[in-house]
Amino acid sequence: MNRLFGASAAKPKPSLTDAIASTDLRMDSIEVKVRKLDAELTKYRDQMRKMKEGPGKAAVQQRALRVLKQKKLYEAQIGQLQQQTFNMEQASLTTDNLRNTMATVDAMKTANKELKKQYGKMDIDKIEQMQYEMEDLIEQANEVQESMSRSYGVPDEVDEADLEAELDALGDDFAEEEEGIPSYLREEGTELPDFVDEAPVMEKTAEARATEGVI
Repeated sequence: MNRLFGASAAKPKPSLTDAIASTDLRMDSIEVKVRKLDAELTKYRDQMRKMKEGPGKAAVQQRALRVLKQKKLYEAQIGQLQQQTFNMEQASLTTDNLRNTMATVDAMKTANKELKKQYGKMDIDKIEQMQYEMEDLIEQANEVQESMSRSYGVPDEVDEADLEAELDALGDDFAEEEEGIPSYLREEGTELPDFVDEAPVMEKTAEARATEGVI
C-alpha cells in the first residue's frame, strides 16, 4: 500500500512548549473533577448531620469515603503533573539559555575574525612612524609661531625696576613742561588765537574821507 499511495508524512515531534501546554490542559480537567467531588462531599456531609445513627447514615458515610478517596487520587495526579510541568519548564529555560549562549559565542567568533581581518591590514611600524612625523610637524609649527611672534628691537630681558624708574622720570618731565606754559593757556576752556597773516584794516576817519572827496 505504501508503494502505491506513498508513506504518510512523519508527524513532527512535540516540543517542550507543546508538552507543557498539554500537561496544563490535563491538570485543568482534573481540577474540574475535584471541584465536582468537593460538591458531592459537601452534600453527603450535610445529609449525615441531619441523619441519626443507623444503616442509612452508614451507607451515606461509605459513599462519602469513596468520593474522598477518588478526590485524593485526583489531587495526587495534579501534584505529579505540576512536578512534570516544573521539570519541563526548567528544561525549556535551560535550553533557551544554552541557545542564547551559543548565539553569543557565534557572534564573538565572527567579531574576532573581523577584528583579526581589520588589524591584519594595519602596520604598527607605519603607525609609529606617522606618530613621530606628527610630533615633528607640531614642533616645527610651534617654532614657526614663536619666530613670527618675536618682537623686533626689544631686549629679551627688561628689568621692571628700570621701567618703573623711567616711568617716574617721564612724570617729572611732564610736570616741568606744564610749569613752563602760561597760566592763561593752562586754564580749561581757553582757546588760543589763530595766527593772522594779513595786516589789520584800519577804519577811515571822517577827516580822511573828507580829504579824499576834495581831491
